[in-house]
Amino acid sequence: MTAGSVDITPPSIEQTAATSNAQVAVMPGPQAVIMPAAAAPEPPDSILRGQSAARIALSLALIAMGAYVLEGFVRALLWAGILAIATWPLYWRTQARFGAGRHNVLMPLLFTAGATLLFVVPLALAAVQAGREAEEAGRWIMQAREHGVPAPGWLAHLPLAGQQAAGWWDANLAQPDGAKALLGRLDRTEMLQTGRRVGEQVLRRGLLFTFTLVTLFFLYRDGDALVARMQVASRRLVGRHGEMVGRQIVASIHGTVNGMVLVGLGEGALLGIGYALAGAPHPVLLGALTAVAAVIPMGAPVILAVAALLVLAAGSTGIAIGLFAVGMVVIFVADHAVRPVLIGGTTKLPFLWVLLGILGGVETFGLLGLFLGPAVMAALILLWRDWTGDAKVGTAAP
Repeated sequence: MTAGSVDITPPSIEQTAATSNAQVAVMPGPQAVIMPAAAAPEPPDSILRGQSAARIALSLALIAMGAYVLEGFVRALLWAGILAIATWPLYWRTQARFGAGRHNVLMPLLFTAGATLLFVVPLALAAVQAGREAEEAGRWIMQAREHGVPAPGWLAHLPLAGQQAAGWWDANLAQPDGAKALLGRLDRTEMLQTGRRVGEQVLRRGLLFTFTLVTLFFLYRDGDALVARMQVASRRLVGRHGEMVGRQIVASIHGTVNGMVLVGLGEGALLGIGYALAGAPHPVLLGALTAVAAVIPMGAPVILAVAALLVLAAGSTGIAIGLFAVGMVVIFVADHAVRPVLIGGTTKLPFLWVLLGILGGVETFGLLGLFLGPAVMAALILLWRDWTGDAKVGTAAP
């Protein structure tokens, strides 16, 4: 460039970046003084408050939309969480011993398959047996409509209403005309419609069960990372109380599962001995069914009633009544005394609150409430103790 000429070369990228945040002050003379630009002013408090409110509103709206989308799968998600919490100690020990497998897939897949077999095998056996019984019941109905059904000999010897029951049977089932009039209401069309409705419910439950198993697999695989993020989120939202409540809920679920398993095995063993002494057929099978049904509310009394009816059908009226009475006492003590003690010992909950949690949870949520009820009560009692300054709070580690 010659003297007196004007330099029209465009600035380089580096020069542009260096002066993008700078303010040029032209001073008298041939040189320009470059002064650093002042920092951008902070927005007013009103704008900050508006942005914070908008973020909260957006978050609440997204949470509400997510809850609406997942409304039909909430129970499946809760069941997957309960199964993961209940089996996590065993899963963690197995994973520490043998490893998780390639890409952390093998061990979660094995435990998910184990949970599948635990539920599917008994249900499949029950479905096969129900199909056989349904076929037998259909043949019995056809024979009853054609030839009638004579009253069993023990019916007239029942206390209080034996004669009345035998008279009703003779009038409605013993003769073909009466049996056809009574059983004719069970027409094929109505039975097909009932079977279709049952099939739809089974299909829907099967889909939810499949979704539960898929969720359980991912909980096994990503459980550690999920727990770490939930701990961070709880600390940010509610401080140390969040982790305390989480540990108490986990301890409550562990205690509930242990109480269910131990009480179920105890009920099955005791009632199985009672079935054998009373002369019921297949006492070992009935005892095993009682142990499994003890997990379900009012499940054990159903098996007990079936066993008592089998003994009654054999002609032992007094033994059948005694078996049912003693069995109901055993079930009542186990469900309302032993089980709350086992659950309360793990969660450090008073007996009354454990009992209320179990009964209220079953009343509100069904079978799922057996686990949610005590967990909610455990969290509430923990917060109450912490708020009132009670330092002796049981927070067993997961």
